[in-house]
Amino acid sequence: MNSADRSKWVWTRRAFLQASVVGTLLLSGRFVGPSPVQARELPEGRLTLVNAWTDEWLDVTYRDEAGNYDLEALDDVNYLMRCHYSGEVGAIDVRVLEHVNLVQKKLGTKKDIHFISGFRSPEYNAILVRKGGHAARNSLHMQGQAIDLMIEGVHPKQLRQAALELRYGGVGFYKRSRFVHLDSGPFRFW
Repeated sequence: MNSADRSKWVWTRRAFLQASVVGTLLLSGRFVGPSPVQARELPEGRLTLVNAWTDEWLDVTYRDEAGNYDLEALDDVNYLMRCHYSGEVGAIDVRVLEHVNLVQKKLGTKKDIHFISGFRSPEYNAILVRKGGHAARNSLHMQGQAIDLMIEGVHPKQLRQAALELRYGGVGFYKRSRFVHLDSGPFRFW
């Protein structure tokens, strides 16, 4: 990515983060973003992510102890979690990262998070819908608000159960797949 594209992307990501915080404030009537009080209640803001399609990995500290998100680290996450089909990079909602982090810590493992799908371009999502897969027409993946993941050595049912117990966001489980879907939408499960 050249510097002009990176500057444009940074602005877009910052706008997305600001819009997410404002939207959350308006909908819930309270701040759910990266405030210092909440940061003390959250586990360390660090993950090791592996892109299952490209074998790229990233050991990233995306949030500091004070609750501040590292914008360069988030750019790295966004790039790693790009659509593998189109190469398009989208802004990953920090609440997705927090969801993954909370599930991993609840499981008590430090194993790498292998993801099959993070951001998904509308074009690729449409292909998955046409093929009759588990993709929704208005998938949260297209807004960077979902991840399909697995953790080596953790059975998908165990991963799903940990996520359900947190009651944090959407939790999807497909019996024939080896992954679990997590998203930053309201708590629900399937």
